[in-house]
Amino acid sequence: MITKTAMISIVGRPNVGKSTLTNTLVGDKIAIVSNKPQTTRNRIFAVVNRGDTQIVLLDTPGFHKARTKLGDYMVKVVNESVADVDAVALIVEPVPEVGKQESMLIKRIGELGVPAILVINKIDTVKKETVLSVIAAYAAAYEFAAVVPISALAGDGVDELLGEFVRFAQEGPQLFPDDMITDQPEKQIMAEIIREKLLLCMDREIPHGTAVVITKFSEREDADIIDIDATIYCEKASHKGMIIGKNGAMLKKIGQLAREDMERFMGAKVYLQTWVKVKENWRDSDSLLRNFGYSE
Repeated sequence: MITKTAMISIVGRPNVGKSTLTNTLVGDKIAIVSNKPQTTRNRIFAVVNRGDTQIVLLDTPGFHKARTKLGDYMVKVVNESVADVDAVALIVEPVPEVGKQESMLIKRIGELGVPAILVINKIDTVKKETVLSVIAAYAAAYEFAAVVPISALAGDGVDELLGEFVRFAQEGPQLFPDDMITDQPEKQIMAEIIREKLLLCMDREIPHGTAVVITKFSEREDADIIDIDATIYCEKASHKGMIIGKNGAMLKKIGQLAREDMERFMGAKVYLQTWVKVKENWRDSDSLLRNFGYSE
């Protein structure tokens, strides 16, 4: 029976492994991952139950210098996610110096007076001496409640980190049902899966200028099949041509990869149809940002 809860924000610069860590802690893929920056755009709640404690994780966008209204929205999400939580997990790479983004996040954490855990990710890529240098650099910058070296990809140190999260739990009612692992609606998860495949398959700026909207999500009554229609929005006609590809080959590849992930997540057959439309400069349009789900 859940009697305690802890709300933990996971913050850090882009590509530091926040979503990979979230997925590893939950034990399921609820946040998309890629090797491109700014993969996560919205705050995602993830739920982990451990004994009598429910830990609610807030996976956030990478903290970066905004260049569009979408970027402004993402940075605002990060800043607000640091407030009103029991603790913040600052994820950093094993580099023995405090970067500009990390300094700004530490300043924000200090202003709010929220306890912070330093999580040094990707320790499997460096020597132990480097990890010790990272610890020393950050210890000089801020008094962290705990320091936990991990490899989110390999799962090393993740149980220890979960134990640190439990320490911040407060007596209180259960926030989410036992079988719930995320607050994201299934339609949103399906849209994010398609966007992940765009990030995987497309080069340069194109995937960052895309948004995905699910226009149909229905289960057939006479069969274990889910029908999904999705529209991919991009900013330029030339980008549309590249997303579709020669004879539709690229769009077919993106759709096939997405459908396989959708079927694994839903546990059912998926019939996926995709379209590509152009909305110029949508990342700087307040109304389109709201339409695409990037609003308060």
